Amino acid sequence: MYAIVRSGGRQHKVAVGDIVEVDKISTAKVGDTVELSTLLVVDGEAVTSDPWVLAGIKVQAEVVDHHKGAKIDILRYKNKTGYRRRQGHRQQYTAIKVTGIPTAAK
Repeated sequence: MYAIVRSGGRQHKVAVGDIVEVDKISTAKVGDTVELSTLLVVDGEAVTSDPWVLAGIKVQAEVVDHHKGAKIDILRYKNKTGYRRRQGHRQQYTAIKVTGIPTAAK
């Protein structure tokens, strides 16, 4: 059984026990439980994609860690003008462990 969930503008395929990196959830502390909105649930032979049914299904997850991603370098350069700019960025992530995917009520 797995589900497709939405978090931070991205979609993630999750199953119970998976640890997933999502954009930082600033309101959650390590050990807190969070709910993720569900876009699709696949339960063996049944696929649930009806938005009315999925509105009531929230995937349960536990916050494991807050950390930073790899550093990326942004370089801007214009030829023959002496224009150079250097900037770096490290995205902040939250690691969550999926603890439960409720099934759709039939």
